[in-house]
Amino acid sequence: MATRKYEQRLRAEAAQETRRRILDAVYDQLRTTPSKPVSIDRIAQAAKVARPTVYLVFGSRAGLFDAVGADLLQRGGFESMIEKSDHPDAREGLRGGIRGVVEMYAANRDVLRVLSSMATLDSAAVGGAIERLEQGRAAGMAHLAERLDEQGVLRPDTTVDRAADALWLLTGFDSFDLLYTGRSASVDHVVDILVTTAERSLCR
Repeated sequence: MATRKYEQRLRAEAAQETRRRILDAVYDQLRTTPSKPVSIDRIAQAAKVARPTVYLVFGSRAGLFDAVGADLLQRGGFESMIEKSDHPDAREGLRGGIRGVVEMYAANRDVLRVLSSMATLDSAAVGGAIERLEQGRAAGMAHLAERLDEQGVLRPDTTVDRAADALWLLTGFDSFDLLYTGRSASVDHVVDILVTTAERSLCR
């Protein structure tokens, strides 16, 4: 029994290592050849696996990019961002949520830039991964807007829907990248600009 469990653990570790190599190969391809379509053949070659292995691990091209999206969130500190945005004080949640989003974008800026551009041109090319990430962000911003309203933080002339729209705009990747890359701003400076804009336009 002990030998079987040991063999099962080794197989699980080998499968996880294979999965990691494939994901890293996707990141490398996106960074080094951003203008070229993602090639499953080149990913398999870089990961040192057979092409069918990519589909065996992820199920489909869409499944591969879903996994890339989930991995980006994990690597970028998604759980930390959610924790910060759920602060009991909604205003602190606003500040922490924006910082968490900016730090997540900064941690994976080059890959997200390519994926965002690909999704704009052809969402099917990245398996709808960016669209699903954006749906999650939209839901998060709507929830934050509701919390700000419930705690009486929103300005009297600002509705929950209007606040959600503004937060959606301010926490978008393009808003971040216009400052971070376009203006060579630091993460702290980007956070300061976005938080200040959000508080002054939405909060009492």
